[in-house]
Amino acid sequence: MAYSDETRNMYENTLQGIKDAGLFKMERYINSPQSAEILVEFPEGSPLKKVINICANNYLGLSSHPEVIKAAHEGLDSRGYGMSSVRFICGTQDIHKELEARITEFLGTEDTILFPSCMDANAGVFEAILTKDDVMISDRLVHASLIDGMRLCSAVQDTYKHNDMAHLEEKLKLHADKRQKLVICDGVFSMDGDTAKLDEMVALCDKYHAMILVDESHSSGFIGKTGRGTHEKYGVMGKIDIITTTFGKGLGGASGGCVSGRKELVEMCRQKARPYLFSNTIAPVVVAGVLKVMDLIMHNPERRNKLETNTAFWRKGLTEAGFVLKDGDTPIVPVMLFNAKLAQDFSRDLYNEGVYAIGFFFPVVPQSQARIRTQVSAGHEMHHLEEALAAFIKVGKKYNILGKTKQEIIEMYGM
Repeated sequence: MAYSDETRNMYENTLQGIKDAGLFKMERYINSPQSAEILVEFPEGSPLKKVINICANNYLGLSSHPEVIKAAHEGLDSRGYGMSSVRFICGTQDIHKELEARITEFLGTEDTILFPSCMDANAGVFEAILTKDDVMISDRLVHASLIDGMRLCSAVQDTYKHNDMAHLEEKLKLHADKRQKLVICDGVFSMDGDTAKLDEMVALCDKYHAMILVDESHSSGFIGKTGRGTHEKYGVMGKIDIITTTFGKGLGGASGGCVSGRKELVEMCRQKARPYLFSNTIAPVVVAGVLKVMDLIMHNPERRNKLETNTAFWRKGLTEAGFVLKDGDTPIVPVMLFNAKLAQDFSRDLYNEGVYAIGFFFPVVPQSQARIRTQVSAGHEMHHLEEALAAFIKVGKKYNILGKTKQEIIEMYGM
């Protein structure tokens, strides 16, 4: 038998090693809609516990919005459950084209193409537009989906130090002989919550005749004056060649993603991107829900403004309490703990206090960079944030980390 006892033991030992190192990831079972408060079963078989959720990508609080749910029901009734096909065969409905046009208008681009997820968008875009004669130069902290997409492409791969514009310029000079140069970054970096310096990056790309791709998954809908994204925040709308983003976070929280940008590049994806050509179309029920999300956010900044207020309160409260935070002004606020086991224990104790926030550690973040990544939502009311802050402070006192520096925490708990 191919799957022998020896093979089974090898994998069992590997998994046990992950557990022994304090790196084993356990899933919690949510028995309610995604919201500021959720019902969780953890560990398996335990009674349901109502907790405040402070680690979801539900930035605008729209995952269970009644108007979005109603629109999804109407889409299900009028366009069916699924397409059973890819776009170029018989998988394109009128609502797919309507959503592409709406996203194009929202992002201020020339054209948009839908993908089953942003993971698929990032997996397909590079191979579709680049060849072995080109180069991809990415920030060293880009999302895993961008890294995987670059691996599928024959173009030369290089990186620059995180948000280091001098280093990026060195790399642009180094690769001056390439046919095309594509600079790649996240708009908001998902683990740290800081933003790319898009104004400086666009200036460098103009100077060295390079294109730029930005993954806006953690910014679409709420970053910038009207929520268009980091390209709005930095005043470079219309100057980004390719934007990839998701509908699985701020824009409704379901699934689906897109590539938006220069019309020729979008058309190259229609013709060549493998996840587009060989994956089923986004389900009509999701498209209908996202269309309603766009109605809710394009002409009403109320949720975006509330999120900004909530974020400022949360970051100020954690800072004044004495936690070590990553710098930034986005709804992603990482509480740095540096030790994987400490992150696991801290998360468990928060749960016991009625707060749901997961510990992140290697390989999700680099070694010695373990943290609790908190994420604020417009769905949070002030009492949610006040209760969550009190829980963080209580658990922080238990582990004696309030007011401690990074080095002091590492000396107490190791890396």
